[in-house]
Amino acid sequence: MKSDIQIAQEAKMEYIQKIADKVGLKPEDLELYGDYKAKIKFDAIKRLEDAPDAKLVLVTAITPTPAGEGKSTTTVGLGEALNKMGKKTVIALREPSLGPCFGIKGGAAGGGYAQVVPMEDINLHFTGDMHAISAAHNLLAAALDNHIKQGNELGIDPTRISFKRVVDMNDRALRDIVIALGGPANGQPREDGFMITVASEIMAILCLSKDLEDLKERLGNIVVGNTYGRKPVTARELKVHGAMAALLKDAVKPNLVQTLENNPAFVHGGPFANIAHGCNSLIATKLARKLGDITITEAGFGADLGAEKFFDIKCRFGGLDPEAVVLVATIRALKMHGGVKIKELTEENLEALENGIENLEKHIENIKKFGLPLVVAINRFPHDTEKEIELVREHCEKMGVEVALSEVWAKGGEGGIELGEAVLRALEKESNFKLLYEADLPIAEKLEKIATEIYGADGVDISKAAMNKIKRFEEQGYGNMPICVAKTQASLSDDPTLVGRPRNFRVSLRDINVSAGAGFLVALMGSIMTMPGLPKKPAAEEIDVDKDGKISGLF
Repeated sequence: MKSDIQIAQEAKMEYIQKIADKVGLKPEDLELYGDYKAKIKFDAIKRLEDAPDAKLVLVTAITPTPAGEGKSTTTVGLGEALNKMGKKTVIALREPSLGPCFGIKGGAAGGGYAQVVPMEDINLHFTGDMHAISAAHNLLAAALDNHIKQGNELGIDPTRISFKRVVDMNDRALRDIVIALGGPANGQPREDGFMITVASEIMAILCLSKDLEDLKERLGNIVVGNTYGRKPVTARELKVHGAMAALLKDAVKPNLVQTLENNPAFVHGGPFANIAHGCNSLIATKLARKLGDITITEAGFGADLGAEKFFDIKCRFGGLDPEAVVLVATIRALKMHGGVKIKELTEENLEALENGIENLEKHIENIKKFGLPLVVAINRFPHDTEKEIELVREHCEKMGVEVALSEVWAKGGEGGIELGEAVLRALEKESNFKLLYEADLPIAEKLEKIATEIYGADGVDISKAAMNKIKRFEEQGYGNMPICVAKTQASLSDDPTLVGRPRNFRVSLRDINVSAGAGFLVALMGSIMTMPGLPKKPAAEEIDVDKDGKISGLF
């Protein structure tokens, strides 16, 4: 079969005005970025505020493995299938980050015949949103160090600065650095570091803001550090939140593109789920709901990360009421959770599959805690056997969950009809959506609830330094915020080697930070890093462009 980029480059795209017309958007509602991309103006969003909301379906997945799950591919393919079935369906996805594109993952706009296009643009510079976020973030970092250099009127303690710099690239050499060397003219030397842009609080703020005014207010609330007297210092006190908002005035507008089958898709915002909250922008999701019968969106990595944060952070802040969930699994990944090596995945192994299904069962249990109807989608691969598929069906049926095969990677929308029918049946069921915890619980209790109920841990071990910060945050009035856990995506635990369904384990909280602008606390568990590194053979080595500007090797 052709590569993803070959399929995307052969796609017959329609002009973006025609895609917009399918969902009732007018030419004057668009800000064009060439022929096939557009941002939606806030006037259009405001005009549609009172339109009825479409049904909202979340696509999530089991714990990811190197074998692949296909969550974004399933999201796109399900949208294609429902449109084929006469249901006006709009999808809402995250924007890819350059770091993973050049690292391990390659492209991130779906796959096979279930993609959003123009694929190269979406995976690379797109409409410049990532660059705008990086610029706004680093403006604040520069203003912070400049303030200290110019007399430090606010009394900022250089040893208690919590706001790092960002770059949208996997660059491990920048994790821990020393800045301002070279003498007094260069400022106050201090320890610093970089995060990847998608871990920036400003990315989270953009994705959770209601509009430009809300964005500016949240930017002003960012805590950059503390004074010598342990008082929080905000971006508002540094007087640059207005300039930051100016840099983001276009980035905050949702991006409209299309699928391979010329259906509308919003691709906007891109926080990772292992180090951030893992969901596309609230603005894009809400707009998508105003333009069709059904909205399909996704949340990053496994349901213990992306889905939990979608519910407890995004839905909490946005007042969203999801009606159903699709949980994506592959036979390959389940066998890996059962102990099979990646080179042996093409062989039938019912024993390993039986063991690995425990991971799927735990995610099913977790989704049920939120009171939502659920469909398990088996993203089918060529070597999956009928016995293996039947074994997964049997386990899911025992848990009262419907299973549907998905073949959208190979067949596009046509390969998602079975899944589409199952989703429509799920949408007919009663939804009793509820959050996992109340935000006003003490911080330690919220952490314990997430760890024990979602991860299956016996409890949380909190370091002395983290406990001191918890006490300080509660004293400063930040204790009533939801929790965004940063931990490995490779396990339900905080140890990436514990695959399947770990039992008899505890998770360790080594640090916790406040993202006051985003409105949540970031809890760092295990050895999770906010700046990834490149692998020994990065994907960038395969990417090239010819004399005509045609890109190859992206995925």
